Amino acid sequence: MPGITLAVTAWMLSVASSYTHSVNSLPDIDNEAFIKDCVHFHNKFRSEVKPAASDMLYMTWDPVLAQTAKTWARNCWFEHNKELHHPHKLHPNFTSLGENIWTGSLPIFSVSSAITNWYSEIQYYDFKTRNCNNVCGHYTQVVWADTYKVGCAVQYCSAVVTGANTITNAAHFICNYGPAGNYRGSWPYNKGSTCTACSPNDKCLDNLCANPQRDQTTRYYSIVYPDWPIYSRNIYLSRFLIVSPPVIILIALITILVKHR
Repeated sequence: MPGITLAVTAWMLSVASSYTHSVNSLPDIDNEAFIKDCVHFHNKFRSEVKPAASDMLYMTWDPVLAQTAKTWARNCWFEHNKELHHPHKLHPNFTSLGENIWTGSLPIFSVSSAITNWYSEIQYYDFKTRNCNNVCGHYTQVVWADTYKVGCAVQYCSAVVTGANTITNAAHFICNYGPAGNYRGSWPYNKGSTCTACSPNDKCLDNLCANPQRDQTTRYYSIVYPDWPIYSRNIYLSRFLIVSPPVIILIALITILVKHR
């Protein structure tokens, strides 16, 4: 399945955390420093890939992806969101979404350590042959050239069951990506001099292909289920579902009054 991988880091530090968190200090998805870190560290690693990438897109924040990650993270389940495989169900612009999950003890969590942990899988990946001798899916999703949107969330969980183990006092960190990466048989990016394969309207920014027009998104949220974003064609259905009950009650009252007269 494209774009979906899990990681457990309960006992080690991937890198020295820039800061540590307590239960009450975990950032929400509208926290500017959190957003900046998520975008920065993804782009940092994307700009530094070896061999160099000729077509790597600059990644920007997407609030719909972040809301999807937040809603799923609340479950404290060490498994992937099955709705990601339903075209257009969770996002108005992407037919498929990717997902990386990191779960570890709360004191060692930081955005930098989690994303660095994902990227560290490069040691198991052979770019020439596309072979992986361990787990590489987090790395390949982080550096998937066509992915240009990311949204992340972190949730405190008293316990997360990960196979035969249980992580207590856990930070459950999820990033969703659009469009998804990790398609079998494909390289994550095309190697070559940086930005040489960017689209004509792109600008080269930190070795990445950037385009403000491409980054524009239309944001939709379900009226009935506000925690879940929806595809634009379902907006009218959502409005009908929330408006119809009061209308039906009003019609019933009018009918009763007419009958009594």
